[in-house]
Amino acid sequence: MPELLTLFAVFLMLFLFGMTLIRIGLMHLTYRTVKEWISRSTHHPFSGFLIGMIGTALIQSSSVTMVITIGMVTTGLLSFRQTIGIILGANIGTTITLEILSLNDANLAIPLLIIGMIFMFIPNANYYGIGSFVFGIALIFLSLNGFRSLALYVEAWPIVQEAFNYSDQVPEIGLGIGLVVAALIQSSTATTGLAMAFVETDVIEMSSAIGVMIGANLGTCITAWIASLTGSQESRLVAMAHVWVNVFSVLLFFPFLNEMAELGQWLSSSKSMQLAHLSVLFNVVSALIILPFIKPFVKFLEYVHNR
Repeated sequence: MPELLTLFAVFLMLFLFGMTLIRIGLMHLTYRTVKEWISRSTHHPFSGFLIGMIGTALIQSSSVTMVITIGMVTTGLLSFRQTIGIILGANIGTTITLEILSLNDANLAIPLLIIGMIFMFIPNANYYGIGSFVFGIALIFLSLNGFRSLALYVEAWPIVQEAFNYSDQVPEIGLGIGLVVAALIQSSTATTGLAMAFVETDVIEMSSAIGVMIGANLGTCITAWIASLTGSQESRLVAMAHVWVNVFSVLLFFPFLNEMAELGQWLSSSKSMQLAHLSVLFNVVSALIILPFIKPFVKFLEYVHNR
């Protein structure tokens, strides 16, 4: 058991390091561009929505997008009302990594490591960004295959079997796991990636994995909340808007975990792809439902948090 826990920790660190390299690479290539887009193109909620979605897809971190946005609100470059569309778009943009991870092929890992390393040693910021991104993808592929190899051994532990059986019967357990893990490691993508590895090997049911994915969206809000603590009242409203958007989304979808699991079977034959596609669907539908009601949503937030 200690050996398995050690290997699990190693694969988790490898996964998180891979995610960090992806973000470093993309931020080297796009950070300034994304920041300029946010400052110039958020006068209408729908344009903010598109900027949040595209910008987060480029830097691959909704948390980073939120921190940038909160910083711009604190300095007066954006108003609170301009940020709601960005929040909705950011939740969608971050799902692109899950789609990449669902294509996981262990045979690609070594060539990608070599290509990434070569680019990282070229003395040019853009090449370094490309190399970091490719190297990070390779590390994630390796770590996911490591998790899958461990899953069969972990599943054999009686205490783990009981825990997973209980989570399959009580969906709130999966939601809680996703929330806590994402809050601790500060990445909904990494948390959902772990769920993808376990659902692919049938360690957990799809409905439980969906619960983890939904909970992870809520858990990652803590970064924006922390970033807002030393800011203005408007910046705190941005952080709470991020929380409320994800709370509404969870309340909207949580009663339908089994139905979402059945829908996933129509989307792909691969369970990891099913979860990735459902993550996109979850965030897109949530955003489209909230987007037309931004004005009453803003009034609700101002009423609740300005008293």
